[in-house]
Amino acid sequence: MSTATVPAARQPTMSPVSKFGQTHSLRRLPVQERSAARVRRMLDAAADLIEEVGYDRLSTTAIAQRADVAIGSVYQFFGDKRSLAEALSQRYIDLYFERLTARFDAEPPADWRAGVEAAIAEYVHMYRTAPGFRVLHLADAIDPGRADAVTTGGDVIADQILAGLAQRFGIGGDDELGKTVTVAVETGQALVRLAFRRDPEGCTASIAEANGVVCDYLARRLP
Repeated sequence: MSTATVPAARQPTMSPVSKFGQTHSLRRLPVQERSAARVRRMLDAAADLIEEVGYDRLSTTAIAQRADVAIGSVYQFFGDKRSLAEALSQRYIDLYFERLTARFDAEPPADWRAGVEAAIAEYVHMYRTAPGFRVLHLADAIDPGRADAVTTGGDVIADQILAGLAQRFGIGGDDELGKTVTVAVETGQALVRLAFRRDPEGCTASIAEANGVVCDYLARRLP
């Protein structure tokens, strides 16, 4: 078990482009710390409310009340509840990779299979601990098919896995490997989603199946 210190679940990223390549869905970026603090409170409020009442019943009015900000402040930074949910999803992708990097730095994986298992374990941890994360993902609230949608989480995760394969294991990538990794990521996400639909704590058999399926699929292209 890793003893690495990982970021708190509500560590925000307030730059226009997050660490892992997603453009934030804010109407404008907070310049002063006071404005950034308001945005953090809005995202925290959105996360708690999504966990409590679900995405469909989420409203910008409820977010403003929970965050103790004027409704105008919400619309100053976010166009609607979907853009708030997208920003929250982006925050969680950053957190996921911060935690995964800390885990790898503390206990470097022996090979790519161990790296995949650690990546899935960290993703499962996000489902169990990050407010609103499982609700957003189980409900498919964020629609990556929209014309104006941000890069999907699966795309960002796949890009980072390709970078990690090169950096940590010396495995170079090409377009075909990129396609394989993208399919593996989407498959792993779907199986983890299924695990939490079967059991609120995550069906252990389904999580184990996710590890096996993803590793077996990647083994077609990886040494």
